[in-house]
Amino acid sequence: MTEQKIGEVIKFFAKPSVAAVKIMAGELIVGDTIKFVGHTTDLTMVVDSMEVNSEKVNKAVVGDFIGIKVIERVRPADEVLKLIP
Repeated sequence: MTEQKIGEVIKFFAKPSVAAVKIMAGELIVGDTIKFVGHTTDLTMVVDSMEVNSEKVNKAVVGDFIGIKVIERVRPADEVLKLIP
């Protein structure tokens, strides 16, 4: 599998366990597998859903700020990589 950097974590919200991510390259679609990588972060997961301005979307493109429900804590400046089979 190859990895493509598509974005970066801007903020993490602990109570709903949501990562705010800025998409900087490519696109992200619900069902894609992503990986969060940082100094103390190494999390791989499938995108179940994502939101832009509290509205569910199926696709995010360059320039979008999205919210993704995560299963572990991620940190600002963590890279978001899309895994491509």
